[in-house]
Amino acid sequence: MVALVVATTTDPASIGPASALLSMPGWHPGPSFEGIKSFINQGVRLLQHDKGIVEEDRLDQRWEDATGEVVDELIFFSKHTAVSNRPALTVHPIGVPHLREGDVPPQGGKPGWAAPPDPRIGPWLRHLKKIAESRSLTPEFEITLEGTHHGPETNKPTMFAEIGSTEEYWKRQDAAHVMALLVWEGLGLGGGAAVGNWTRENDKNKVLLGIGGGHYAPRHMDIVLKDGVWVGHLLSGYSLPMEDPSHSKVESITKVIGGTWREAIRVSIEATRSAFPGGEILAHLDHKSFKSWQKNAITEFLGEQNIKIGKPKDYF
Repeated sequence: MVALVVATTTDPASIGPASALLSMPGWHPGPSFEGIKSFINQGVRLLQHDKGIVEEDRLDQRWEDATGEVVDELIFFSKHTAVSNRPALTVHPIGVPHLREGDVPPQGGKPGWAAPPDPRIGPWLRHLKKIAESRSLTPEFEITLEGTHHGPETNKPTMFAEIGSTEEYWKRQDAAHVMALLVWEGLGLGGGAAVGNWTRENDKNKVLLGIGGGHYAPRHMDIVLKDGVWVGHLLSGYSLPMEDPSHSKVESITKVIGGTWREAIRVSIEATRSAFPGGEILAHLDHKSFKSWQKNAITEFLGEQNIKIGKPKDYF
């Protein structure tokens, strides 16, 4: 099995880390397919294409068809944008599970879909923080998770590694080098052990499914920064559209609350389970972000899906 690292030449926050990674030892040219260049180093394949990073769907399947190699995971280098313009280094899972069929995803993907989250997300967030601190990028750069959002479409475990939040920072070579080191060390290319390999035999097999809160998941982050915590999908409040049932007198409010929140949660549970075979998925609710009727409905639905709600101590 191989890992695909994907970059695009149209994005400075993508090509910078890719160039820094390719400057490290052991790379040699691989096969080109559909005009996409590739480079090989042990079990890693770095692909460079010329479209927007969210535009090339099903790269895993297309690589497998072209080479016969089975893809185990995908890691994308990308820029991050934010209204605050604050410099940041981020990692996150992908998907748009809250969109309805017929909706046009603003940043790729397929409505009602979520890719399996790469099990490395939690361990890599903590490793990214260590690398950034060792190279004095913090506190200038915030090290953070993001909620599940955007494409491209794939069905393999996936994560995005991003530099934010303006062109000044997208072009920062020190930030690019940190993101390259994250992949270099995280995939074990430098000779050390890879970071974040999931197996059924892990002593700690609790996986956090984040529900609610803002895009940067601060209350989920408080838990994920602790050693040993695995991360599944992170559904921010905006990814859980719920219609107020205040005028309904039906006994079970779960059945009458409209919106795509149920489907978003269900799809995210399924994708997270597929990424962590043998793991125990525990939902972590950002309680302060919900009204009581929302929290009650989500709690009831999670019970129907056989998902327990965890307290901070439950993940360790």
